[in-house]
Amino acid sequence: MKNMPRIKNEKQYEALRDKGMSKEKAARIANTPDSSVKGGKAKPYEERTKSELYEKAKQVGIDGRSKMNKQQLIDALRED
Repeated sequence: MKNMPRIKNEKQYEALRDKGMSKEKAARIANTPDSSVKGGKAKPYEERTKSELYEKAKQVGIDGRSKMNKQQLIDALRED
């Protein structure tokens, strides 16, 4: 059994779990550096470079990201 990482934003983690998200997914989202920042000012994924998408995938812990092309990174980020 893996050790669960410490949750940085407990309130957000619990809200995500209440919405039915898995522990792993809720933890990844709650542990991203900008998890509690709102504003909707981010560019759509299609307007970002592959490098930007890769870094975002790295932040949220998407496995296999180094072998993904731009569209696969977009799809994985949207699934996550």
